[in-house]
Amino acid sequence: MDEYLDIRDWDGNLTGEKKERGTVHREGDIHGTSHIWLIRRNEETGSADVLLQKRAADKDAFPGCYDTSSAGHIPSGGDFMESALRELKEELGISAEQEELQHLFWHRQTVDTEFHGQRFYDRQISAVYVCVRNIKDEEFCLQKEEVEEVRWMDYEECMQHILRKDPKFCIHPDEYGRVCEYIRTKVLRMEGKEELTTQEPEGRAEEKLSPTWNEDCLAELDEWIESQGIYLRQ
Repeated sequence: MDEYLDIRDWDGNLTGEKKERGTVHREGDIHGTSHIWLIRRNEETGSADVLLQKRAADKDAFPGCYDTSSAGHIPSGGDFMESALRELKEELGISAEQEELQHLFWHRQTVDTEFHGQRFYDRQISAVYVCVRNIKDEEFCLQKEEVEEVRWMDYEECMQHILRKDPKFCIHPDEYGRVCEYIRTKVLRMEGKEELTTQEPEGRAEEKLSPTWNEDCLAELDEWIESQGIYLRQ
């Protein structure tokens, strides 16, 4: 059965038009998605981990890449929170209550590239949620058509993969930078401190993170993104 999506403007407002999902991705119509980041405190390391899902190998976009914990399109007639809770259950087998998901921000993105010999022109406005919860591996029940595997990764290590432009990661750097800021200031309650260290790419020596480390990372990433013509910030 074809999946239809509501067409929106960049503020998320409905235009009254709906189209089949494949058509939306060919023509670049703005549509809605929900992104959910699962986060846990890691008592052994004193840091925090994010859950990454590895997209199935036959996905229409970014097959086999590590991505947001859970994400999905908003079907026609649906809403963002409803879709977020549904995707968690369908993709990961995790049941959650609305109160467990905190809406952090709206993220706008454009991806114009090619997969499987077809143009993939994706313009979406995403509701980005976080859920802080220690979920054990045996609690996951993966939807194999969508998700090949999941793994917990230290949140700074994940950022380093993005900084190194690891082709196995399709995480949007500006979105992830803001999630990292939430982890640093809310989950770890380290606002104003400089206790974390990060390894710069290309073998540079370790150094303390500056108070503006997030902005510095994003500035570096934005230059590369623009040069590649893949992620174009709105």
